[in-house]
Amino acid sequence: MWQFWKRHKRKVYVTLGFVGSGYLLYKLYYARSRRLVDLQKQLARERENEELIKAQIQAHFESVQRIADSTTLPHVMHLLDNRLTENLDLTQLTERLIQGKGQPNTLNKAEKLELWDRLKILSFTKMVSSLWAMTMLSLYIRVQVNILGRHLYIDTARGLGNSDLLDEAELIDKNDEQQFLACADYLSNYGLLALISNAESASLEILKGKQLKDSFNVLALSNTFIHILETLMVMRSPHHWVGYLMPEDAGVYLPSGSSASDPSHVTKFESLMVETRAVLSSAEFGNIVDVSLRAVMNAVLEDVIIQSGENSLTSGMPLARLLPRIAHISQLLLKEPNRSRYIQIIRNIPEIERFFTVLYSTASTS
Repeated sequence: MWQFWKRHKRKVYVTLGFVGSGYLLYKLYYARSRRLVDLQKQLARERENEELIKAQIQAHFESVQRIADSTTLPHVMHLLDNRLTENLDLTQLTERLIQGKGQPNTLNKAEKLELWDRLKILSFTKMVSSLWAMTMLSLYIRVQVNILGRHLYIDTARGLGNSDLLDEAELIDKNDEQQFLACADYLSNYGLLALISNAESASLEILKGKQLKDSFNVLALSNTFIHILETLMVMRSPHHWVGYLMPEDAGVYLPSGSSASDPSHVTKFESLMVETRAVLSSAEFGNIVDVSLRAVMNAVLEDVIIQSGENSLTSGMPLARLLPRIAHISQLLLKEPNRSRYIQIIRNIPEIERFFTVLYSTASTS
């Protein structure tokens, strides 16, 4: 044995070295494999949890979107339609003009001209006010819905380490949600009179010197609307129009006594309002406002052409004959928002879709 050992001990050591190294490598490989398996299981659980969170968020987001489309928007548009009719009623003017035409002695020439001039200004004022309000409210409500989605995602990401908590946690207080969506009424209840007043001032400025007998074709009418809208958007300051849509002080819409009893509730509601104002004041939102207003204006012009007869408006039509058509279409802008082709046009603009996709997805990853 001794002789055998002397002859083969080197081989034995080498063999033992290989076996030991192999065993060590096996243990390292096994440990690494276990760590990889554990890591994969952990990642799978995280992915499952993330998918569950996303499903919860998507379900809530779609629920809020349905509420906004089926309840908030129709309610707000109906209220706005009533308020506009109350404050821009052209019936008395038209009835006096009709009466003056049937009974020539009731109005002298100066009074007729004054009534026609007033009808001219108010017809454009009503059209611009209706067009602007309908467009901006449809965008504003979508901004609200996306901001609610933003808060939902952030609160979920911060507060839910365990997917079991999804059923227990009320991530956005329902009172905050309802109060925030109720702010869509602000334009009708508070901002409309200022909008009408400024739209009338803009119409006076742009229509100054334009006579009722002046011939208007499609291009002239389009340019007139564009100039009035551009003037309205920059009156006083570039973002003054935000004040038509929402209060500068969020406390206007807080329930009585909420500030003293529940400061955290106030803070949450106010944070929603602050984010909304930031979005409305952004350059990106300004771009989609411009795109949306022009798209709706083009649709309105198409309707005016249909009512007037394509050849009539192509060759030109006296402004006096256009006024009844403008007044009529302005009444349609706020009707039946669920089926409104104007609102559908806004929703289908690619730039609008991209803006709201970025707004929601960027907020979700912040």
